[in-house]
Amino acid sequence: MPELPEVEVTRLSFAGRIAGARIQAVRLGKPLRWPLGCEPGVLAGRQVLGVRRRGKYLLLDLDQGLLLLHLGMSGSLRFDTALPAPGVHDHFDLVTDRGVLRLNDPRRFGAVVHAAGEDAPEARKLLAGLGVEPLGPDFDPAAFHAALRRRRAPIKQVLLAGDVVVGVGNIYASEALFRAGIRPTLPAARISRPRAARLHAAVRDILARAVQRGGSTLRDFTDAHGESGLFQLEAMVYGRAGEPCRVCGTVVRMIRQGQRSTFWCPHCQKT
Repeated sequence: MPELPEVEVTRLSFAGRIAGARIQAVRLGKPLRWPLGCEPGVLAGRQVLGVRRRGKYLLLDLDQGLLLLHLGMSGSLRFDTALPAPGVHDHFDLVTDRGVLRLNDPRRFGAVVHAAGEDAPEARKLLAGLGVEPLGPDFDPAAFHAALRRRRAPIKQVLLAGDVVVGVGNIYASEALFRAGIRPTLPAARISRPRAARLHAAVRDILARAVQRGGSTLRDFTDAHGESGLFQLEAMVYGRAGEPCRVCGTVVRMIRQGQRSTFWCPHCQKT
């Protein structure tokens, strides 16, 4: 599933090229997770002002309204001046005078939703419950610790929930907890201020490094240029169950938490 780094890498790979483009047409394929919310023809003539990210959502600001895009479990975007005819898994084409932005999504859990503005009900329903951006200036160590103190759930699941800090998905939660030396099953409320500060720094560092490396390609993620990510090659614990820890040599273990796989080192993450 594309996580925050993959979404940010995708944004960076086409935002500059599509900014200022004029929409000429919209093509819809099979239904996605949520309906577009407007007739496709309404978007013709609109101009793309820019592309932002909020959590795992991409926001295409238009001169009137905006489009919210989510990549779901298996989605990816391509933007090019010469794309082939739409295939069976190509479900949305935004045709502009600078190229076509195409959403390919084999499992169709992704979505493109039109809203009149960020305060419109359609947008608020998707964005209002999201936590602070981990790569932004508002991600404060003291506030992060205070939020953890109010949660009794295991720290890994709190990170995944997205209401304390947004976008720390399964891969990067496992990696950040390893970097901070925190056991993934430890209740969030039991994390001390110094350890919360280490986790705060680990979350920021891991996500920033993942963006730098183009995200993680475990199956089929590619950015809008069609290029794969490389962060998975640097993973310390994720996907390495049964292999020796790169730090201490202890066998990396895998447990299930909330139907998600968690990878951790019993020696490096004792408490």
